[in-house]
Amino acid sequence: MTSRRTYHHGDLRQSVLSAALDVIAAEGPGALSLRDLARRAGVSHAAPAHHFKDRTGLLTAIAAQGYDLLADALAEAPDLRERGVRYVRFATAHPAHFQVMFQPDLYRADDPELIAARERASAELRAGITALPGQTAPATGTGTGTGTDPRTAGIAAWSLAHGFATLLLTHNVGGAVGDRDAGDYFRSLADLMFRAGPA
Repeated sequence: MTSRRTYHHGDLRQSVLSAALDVIAAEGPGALSLRDLARRAGVSHAAPAHHFKDRTGLLTAIAAQGYDLLADALAEAPDLRERGVRYVRFATAHPAHFQVMFQPDLYRADDPELIAARERASAELRAGITALPGQTAPATGTGTGTGTDPRTAGIAAWSLAHGFATLLLTHNVGGAVGDRDAGDYFRSLADLMFRAGPA
């Protein structure tokens, strides 16, 4: 039978995740149903629950996967601006992950896999801050030679990248961006915002 053959096709977990991401991209996280995903994957309605337990478990897995993908995207970026570019490109390449990752009411925030993935992504973002001239490790919480608290600098940088990515995904800046690459457009925004420096 087709459903039995599909159930044993190899990676049912990833198949269900992929189907869920398609639904989220098209209709949002609220449209997710394990029963519907099972139908799409051609398996019994109990099969997705075997891997994710429930809808919240599925969304937790999507958030964890998203943070891992984000950490990979940010890795080895040469500077903070390029981390912002990669953040924006991640959001446009993985809009369903992006929707879920920043809605902690959708998933189990205390899940160990999610915590590890989120910390890895955060570490990559923090690395861009500590690479700025005059910055010290964010863990110190102290000011620096530039007079900027690393945590505040991090929030400012994240706000710019996340805000632009969100505006882009919600089709609020499509007219301005036009046919330009979103990452290149963000790079010009970052240059504009931070062009002014000490004389």
